[in-house]
Amino acid sequence: MTLRARLTAAFLTVVAGPVVIGAYLVGSAVTSIDRSRSADRLAVAATTVRTAVDTLCQQLRTAAEVVALAGDQAVAARQVVDRGLAAAVRITDLGGQVLHTTTPLPAASWRDCADRTPADAPPGALAARVELRDATGAARGAVTAAQPVDPAFVARLAVLTGAAVTLLEGPDPASRLRHTTESAGVREAVLGAVGGLEDEQVVGTDDGRYLRRVGPSDGQPLSLVLSVPSDRPPSLYAVLVAAVLLAVLLAVVVAGRLARATSRPLVELAGAVDRVARGDLTARVPVRGRDEIGRLAGAFNRMTRETGTYVAALTSSRDQLRGHLEVLGDTLASTHDLQRILRVILHSAIAATGARAGAVLLVDPGGLLVAQATEGLEAPAGEPGPVRVPLADLVGAVTVSGEARRGRVEPTVAPSAEPPCRTYIAVPFAAPRDGGVPWADSPSPRPGGPPSGAAPATFGVLALYDRLGGEDFADDDLVTLRTFAGHAAVAVDNVRVHEETQRLSLTDPLTGLWNYRYLRQSLRREVERATRFGRMLSVLALDLDRFKHVNDTHGHAAGDRVLVEFARRIRGEIREVDLAFRLGGEEFVVLLPETDAVGAATVAERLGAAVRDAPIAVGGLAAPVLVPVTVSIGVAVHPDHGGTGQEVLNAADEALYAAKASGRDTCRVAGAAKAPAPGLPAPAGSDEGAPRAGARREPPAQPGAGGNGSESEVVPGSGAATPRGATSGPHPPRQSRGR
Repeated sequence: MTLRARLTAAFLTVVAGPVVIGAYLVGSAVTSIDRSRSADRLAVAATTVRTAVDTLCQQLRTAAEVVALAGDQAVAARQVVDRGLAAAVRITDLGGQVLHTTTPLPAASWRDCADRTPADAPPGALAARVELRDATGAARGAVTAAQPVDPAFVARLAVLTGAAVTLLEGPDPASRLRHTTESAGVREAVLGAVGGLEDEQVVGTDDGRYLRRVGPSDGQPLSLVLSVPSDRPPSLYAVLVAAVLLAVLLAVVVAGRLARATSRPLVELAGAVDRVARGDLTARVPVRGRDEIGRLAGAFNRMTRETGTYVAALTSSRDQLRGHLEVLGDTLASTHDLQRILRVILHSAIAATGARAGAVLLVDPGGLLVAQATEGLEAPAGEPGPVRVPLADLVGAVTVSGEARRGRVEPTVAPSAEPPCRTYIAVPFAAPRDGGVPWADSPSPRPGGPPSGAAPATFGVLALYDRLGGEDFADDDLVTLRTFAGHAAVAVDNVRVHEETQRLSLTDPLTGLWNYRYLRQSLRREVERATRFGRMLSVLALDLDRFKHVNDTHGHAAGDRVLVEFARRIRGEIREVDLAFRLGGEEFVVLLPETDAVGAATVAERLGAAVRDAPIAVGGLAAPVLVPVTVSIGVAVHPDHGGTGQEVLNAADEALYAAKASGRDTCRVAGAAKAPAPGLPAPAGSDEGAPRAGARREPPAQPGAGGNGSESEVVPGSGAATPRGATSGPHPPRQSRGR
């Protein structure tokens, strides 16, 4: 008999199988759905019970507080009861003696809603207790509001939950029913199921109901049983059993004569299929002949082998994809957090390769690799701070060459600066950009690196040490890690560029001082701090005298050199907590926190002397020209000269004009323009064209821009520069270039 004929007969035999499975799945699905729906209904009912009991307790607590705060507690207690806020109110003294009570009182015992311990027996009432205090705040008793736990209470819970509610006599599983809304026909079934029912457990009864026990628990002292009827059709199993029996009978009749010939090979094949279905891809079928069954067995064996290979590859790809997605998600969530990105990169690389430890090292300005994130590495012995690796060592050489490396380290030749390891793998971090950007951490070129001002081709290394299990890192690990490091390096480089861009947006590119944008932020912050702590804040407005003459005589390059040197001298004369800003052109501002007018005048004296006493050398190195420079300074103090930052800045600006008008190379304090600051030279007289005090000046076109300007628009005959355009919001002192 051919295989085709036997398979035809076997088809008739296995007809019963799908029918049985289908009937079982239908019955199981219906039962599972019914149980799941009932469990959901019971869960909602349990939540409603807890909410209802908690609401009742809140209501009783409110009623007790109303009585405790009333002048006549007896009248207030009766009103609370009449309004239905509580069934009874009891007032006791400190010794527990009853001072007043409403009638009728619920049955004992009363269960305090604030009591978190399970009760041995169901309470006769739920109660809320509030201390009673006299006018001085001394305790003189307590007010307790109660609500009875009776059949009416249980019935209200049943209406709220939409389920039958049963109150047990105690928390013990063998407790009997005390109050219930169950019908008389099912009470015995409910009582029989309660004996083995644990808290929050859902069980079914023989009569088609589902039960769930609720409490007692924290804040819910009642021992309740909730039940809902089953929605399963009553005749479902009978119909399914009849269908299965009929199918089995037909299959037995057809397959009886062919079972012996086909059972053995098909049973073996079916067993192997079952093992594969359970996930055992090592299952094999014995090949007992060369007929169709034998060829089928051989094909099955080949299929399982190839499937196992494919599943292993898919599992590995899935794990790698999952890791990459996690890295991508964490990286996107922390775009500007460099340390977090480095930790995510390192953790993902270790997880992907099975390494014992690893580190992410970035090149510092000194030409060393410094560990920014480590995992599984011990701190270097006898050396404070992170791991530092020279560029000539194993991992450091990756930075110089830009090529990924892996290998084994002999203990006798292991570099002392490297973490101790047996095997290692290291890939470079490189994110080249066309044209390059300034290297944020290195003002000068590192040894062996690119020239200053260009982004280095390799700015760090991802290094992993000692794969778990003792195996060496493979070439596949090198390829995967190199691809991963390429994407990770882009994210790291973007953060570094963002940080550098943010820093440059707040500094003046010529002098390195803070610019006007940061002045606005700092002035607002320092004024708020001075106001909060009752301190003073001094503002110095500085302007180089006759700076236009320097530009016209020596050129703008010399003017830039003067501005740079002037900024350096400002930094050398102020404290670390003080802040210096360039507004544009030759105008500067200095903030002196916690400094009064006398202290600010002293700083102004030092600044004036530092500029006046040492002319600035400009021009070439062969024949430098000494340019004498002086500075006029205006001083204002918060809160003496203004309540806001802009007001103090304007006051300092007006004082600066007063200093200019009185002969330059001097200092004036706002509100005292006729007297020079202590220690400064007296003015030599007023120059031609010197601006008068109180005149407004032109704002800089580009606050904080590089270079120096020397043009101003002056109203004829007034000696004061006028603004070329209006500005809105806080603004710096107006520019008067060339004074």
